[in-house]
Amino acid sequence: MTDKVLMKGNEAIAEAAIQAGCRFYFGYPITPQTEIAAYMAKRMPKISGTFLQAESEIAAINMVYGVASAGKRVMTSSSSPGISLKSEGISYIAGCDLPALIVNVQRGGPGLGGIQPSQSDYFQATRGGGHGDYHVIALAPASVQEMADLTFKGFDLADIYRTPVMILADGTMGQMMEPVKMKDYTPPDINKDWAVTGTKMMREHNIINSLCLDPESLEISNFKRYEKYKTICEKEAMCEEYLTNDADIVIAAFGIAARVSKNAVNEARANGLKVGMIRPITLWPFPKDAFERAAEKAKAFISVELSMGQMIEDVSLAVRCRKPVYLCNRAGGMIPSPEQVLAKINEIANMSNSK
Repeated sequence: MTDKVLMKGNEAIAEAAIQAGCRFYFGYPITPQTEIAAYMAKRMPKISGTFLQAESEIAAINMVYGVASAGKRVMTSSSSPGISLKSEGISYIAGCDLPALIVNVQRGGPGLGGIQPSQSDYFQATRGGGHGDYHVIALAPASVQEMADLTFKGFDLADIYRTPVMILADGTMGQMMEPVKMKDYTPPDINKDWAVTGTKMMREHNIINSLCLDPESLEISNFKRYEKYKTICEKEAMCEEYLTNDADIVIAAFGIAARVSKNAVNEARANGLKVGMIRPITLWPFPKDAFERAAEKAKAFISVELSMGQMIEDVSLAVRCRKPVYLCNRAGGMIPSPEQVLAKINEIANMSNSK
């Protein structure tokens, strides 16, 4: 694609995955991400790819595990409770240092919850999501264009660092339609000599396995993996900073909450308030440096979330508790309005002025 095409966010992810070289998709339908599976079901057979609707989310993620072991680009997608079912397999994939792309188009919870958009899987994505010591790189798109762009980026990061990558989108991002342009793309040239591809009697056998019964060996592998995570934190943290240079109040928001908050920031600026916004694009690694810089001048921070307050903990940690961090939120599938965010800005501004 060279021209812009009107697409749903879910469709943009699926098409970008195909153009990024993904030829294997395993999934299971669940709202609000089912369009990804539907798109893949239609497109994959036409490009000699493999689409398989598994009998369960657990089966789907273990199929991803198998294809990732062969060094091929592979993807699965689901929504909140489906990702919970996949969490054991994601831990296996991380424990084997395998690249894979996992898409979570979030819905309200806990439990089965509802089918409306949410951001309440933040802890699950940024704290690993399953058992053991590991992380996944978590990418948070705030437009349909970014749904596509971060899909390309996600596959590349997965291959470069041999790690699972998760696109953490709220349901609004998956369902909304916007013009999208797919970029010209060439995948990075990465040696996958670790993959299980058949030896042709030319090399020793590769073994993909996360079981390690010797505690000292397991400790060594964990320390080695965390050295890789350190490199990821140093090189791959991404964010958008908006009007933060002179901001007294800084909004932290991602996904649809960031789009809502930008409107509130503009309105606050029109009213004479110095307000800015930091939008994390990588939720893990969290863009701590941007928040540390902002905390040198800002008087307060507001975390705007579609949850009961999860990212607020990372914002507080990033500013090292030097400045107060307040929560502006809706939950259960509700989305904060620009008016609600602006009201919170005015509340904090009045508090600061009265001191």
